Amino acid sequence: MSSKSLKDISFSVLDLATVVEGYTIADTYHKSLENARQAEQLGYTRYWFAEHHNMISVASSATSLLIGYIAGNTTKIRVGSGGIMLPNHSPLVIAEQFGTLETLYPGRIDLGLGRAPGSDQTTAAAIRGQNMNAAFYFPRDVEALQQYFSKDNFDGKVRAVPGEGLEIPIWILGSSTDSARLAAAKGLPYAFASHFAPAYFKEAIAIYRDNFKPSEQLAAPYVMACVNVVAADTDEQAEYLATSVKQMFKGVITGRRQLLQPPVDDMADVWTVFEEGAVMEMLAYSFIGSKQTIHKKLSNFVRENGVDEIMATSHIYDHAARLKSFRLFSEVVKLG
Repeated sequence: MSSKSLKDISFSVLDLATVVEGYTIADTYHKSLENARQAEQLGYTRYWFAEHHNMISVASSATSLLIGYIAGNTTKIRVGSGGIMLPNHSPLVIAEQFGTLETLYPGRIDLGLGRAPGSDQTTAAAIRGQNMNAAFYFPRDVEALQQYFSKDNFDGKVRAVPGEGLEIPIWILGSSTDSARLAAAKGLPYAFASHFAPAYFKEAIAIYRDNFKPSEQLAAPYVMACVNVVAADTDEQAEYLATSVKQMFKGVITGRRQLLQPPVDDMADVWTVFEEGAVMEMLAYSFIGSKQTIHKKLSNFVRENGVDEIMATSHIYDHAARLKSFRLFSEVVKLG
C-alpha cells in the first residue's frame, strides 16, 4: 500500500479513434480533435493513439498521422503513441517519423512502443511480410531506435534525419511481465494495458520497480496504468453508457467485431453468462459511475498500486456524453 493520492498523479487520455455506429471515420477524427482540445483545457497531460489494424471500429492504424493532426491543432498537451507496434516497422522509419513530429511540435511528442502486432496473425503477415519473427527482436529494435535519436550517432553510417539528437521520451508498453523486465532494464517509463489485460498488472509493475535501472531518461521507476472510464451524473447513467464498451469487448472475445454500438437497457439480452464472465474479467480495471463513486474506487486503486499516472480510455457511444465523462474524470482527479 502506497501513500499516494489522486493529487500526486498525472492524468491522460488514450484514444483508439473508435468508429461509432451510424458515423464515418472522418467524423471519428473530428471528434478526437474536439476531445483533445477539451483535454488540453482540462489539464490532461497527454493524448495518445494506439496502433491497431484490420479492425472496423478502430481507425488509429496510421498512428503517426493522427498524432500530427492532433498536435497541429492543439498548443500544449503532449501527444503520442500508446503505442507504435515496433515489430511492424523499421526503427529508422519510426525515428524519422517521430523526429519529424518532434521538430514540428517541440517538447510535445511521446513515443510509446509495443511488441504485439496490434491485430491478428493474418494481418500481421500482411504488414510484416517474411519478417514474422520481428517481435523476438523487439529489445534490439528499441536499442536501434535509441541510437538513431542519440546525438552521438552523428558519425553513424545510417542516420535519422530528422530525429538525431532530439529528446523524444520513449515508453515501453505492455500487458505481460516480459515488457516490465525490458522497461526496467532500459530505465524507461512503463505503461501497462490494464484496460484490457488486467491479469498481470500487479506482478508486472512489481517486477518493473524491483529491477529498475536508472537511465539518462529516467532516474526512478514511473508507472502509468491505462484504465476504462465511464463517468456520468449518476451511477445508473454511467452503467447504461458502459453497455457500449461491454458490447465492444464481447466482440473482441467472440471475434465478431462491430462498430461501437448504442447502449442497451439490459446486457442480458446481448450476451451469454460465459461471455459476461470473460468480458468482466477483461474490464476488471474499469471505473464506472458518478464522480463520488469513481473518486472512491480510483483513490483506492492509486493507494494500492502507487501508480504515477492514470491514462483513461472511454468507449462511449454518444459524443457529448464522452466529452462529459472526460470532464467529470478530470474533476475527480483534481479533488485529490
